[in-house]
Formats: sequence, structure tokens, C-alpha cells
Amino acid sequence: MPGSATLVFSEPEDFEAALRAEGCLGLWITGRGQFRVRLTRVALHRLRLSTATEQESRIAFIAVPADMVMMSFPIGAGSGPVYGAIEVGPGGIIAVGPGQHVHARTDGPCRWGSIWVPVEVLVQYGRALTGAPFAVPSFTQYWRPPLAFGTDLRRLHEAATRMAETQPQALVGAEAAHGLEQQLIHAVVECLSEGSGGEGTAAAHRHQEIMVGFERFLRTHPDRDVPMLELSAVLGVSDRLLRAVCVEHLGMSGNRFLRLRRMSLVRRALRREGGDAASVSAVARRYGFSDLGRLAARYRAMFGELPSTTLRRRFDRQIVNFGLYPTSADE
Repeated sequence: MPGSATLVFSEPEDFEAALRAEGCLGLWITGRGQFRVRLTRVALHRLRLSTATEQESRIAFIAVPADMVMMSFPIGAGSGPVYGAIEVGPGGIIAVGPGQHVHARTDGPCRWGSIWVPVEVLVQYGRALTGAPFAVPSFTQYWRPPLAFGTDLRRLHEAATRMAETQPQALVGAEAAHGLEQQLIHAVVECLSEGSGGEGTAAAHRHQEIMVGFERFLRTHPDRDVPMLELSAVLGVSDRLLRAVCVEHLGMSGNRFLRLRRMSLVRRALRREGGDAASVSAVARRYGFSDLGRLAARYRAMFGELPSTTLRRRFDRQIVNFGLYPTSADE
């Protein structure tokens, strides 16, 4: 059923949870400023659209379902997310094919849009509009559509976002949603059929496969402090190649990403735990940190507070939720 929502996030974990509908399997903040994201979503009959305005740099790991194609592009004059090693400039579009996994990172404030299209819809309309079999993007590919087609796609996407934010009830109507969806599908087909794009080299595909294996191992061993040398052996690649591919896809060294990931897991656990001060050391040990002093220093540099402060803020919120503090109505 058509509908829309506009959400504002001040915590990375909440934004990550919301992005699960965008295929997000994990999200890690790499900046150190105040986290704030505004996300607008539009669900039509078969298409899904999103528009996000982000303030902090981050890395997300995205999985596209086997029956969908995801398209993403920057909005405005700035740059959009970098997908794998592919940077999308103004006028460009990234298409991520069915069943593909890719890291998407931002290197600072950015605004981006996305469109999720079912494969069967793209094939059906592509054949009808072009009069020939329509090839669905199979990998993570960069497309440069003719200016008029790219402008039309962005205009329709912007119109849907503006309607969702100012007149959300208008999208509930089946006729309006259907008309907008038809125009968007036509624009997507035009961009992919008339635009120039490439599937990338065999080396690029291999590098993406390495990073998929890298993420899968980390997700199945979240509590391990794994050296890069061991990771390269598990993945069957040289240590040098793995380090180079991490910089290419993550924008940072593999070691730095591993530290960032483990520190973020500690913070998330502290936000979930109870108010027992001993939980700080317990959580630290769970994620492979044996030196609490060093952990505290790194944690403060990364998140602007000590681990105990994160835990205490969580406990304070629980007390308020349990009604132990008087509200203004009680006073």
C-alpha cells in the first residue's frame, strides 16, 4: 500500500535499524561530530524511494535482494556515497544488481536518493519501452545517462520526496501513486537503456567478492580481535592485497576499520546493558579489550565520552521510563 514517512535520527543504531529496509546489514560512523540524519521514505505500489541528508561520514554494508535492483545518486552539488570503489559525481547514477553486496561510505556531509525496483518490473517495462530484451544490471555499476534523462529522474524523485514531506496524504491515493510510479519506471528505463555504463573489470569484481567475504567473517565472529594476517589467510588472499582492497572500498586501512567496528560494538552493548558498573569491563572483555585504560582513552576520543558515561546515560533513561522521576504533571 502506498505511503510515506519522514524520520530524524540522532543515534547511529536507530539509523541503521531504519536502513534495514534499504538492505543495510551494518553501519559504522567514521566522523566525530554530532550525528544527525533526516530520512524520507516513499512506498509506491512496486517502487520504494528514499532521500537522506547526512551530516557525518560513515560506512554501511548493503545487501540487495535477489529480486531487486537498487539505484542511488547524489542530490545537489555535493558528492553522494561511494559504492565499493566507485564514486558517484553530479549527474551520475550507481546501479547495484540483484543479490549483490557492497560497502557504501560517505566522506562527509551529503544528500542522496535511492530507488528500489523489482527485477520483473524492470524487465517487463524495459522490453515494452525499448522493443528489445532488457539487460538488468548484474553488478555494482556506474551509469552516466544523457542529461535530459538524468534530470527527469531526479525531478520525479524530488517531487515524490517533497510530496511526502508536505502532503503525505496525497500519496495514499492509488491514482496519484500509480501515475508517479509509471513516470519513475519510464525514467529509470531511459537512464539505464540510453546511459553509458560498464560492468567493471574482473579485478574489480574480485575485489568486491573479497570484501563480501571480509564482512561475512566479521559478522560471524563479532567478538574476536582478528589480525589482518589471519583474515587474509581465511579469505585465501595475500595480506598486501587485502590491505589494498580495504583502503579502496572502506576509505581506510583494514586495521583502523576493525578497531572502529569493535569500539562501536562496545558502545552499542553499553547502550543496551543495565546500570551495573561492572558491565563496562564485562562488555570490554566480550569484544576483546583487555586494557580498560586504553579502551577508555580511545572510546573518549571516538565518542566524546567515557564508556561509564554511556552506560550511565542508558541507566538514567531506564529510570525515567520506569516512572521513578516525577514528570511535570506529577509536580
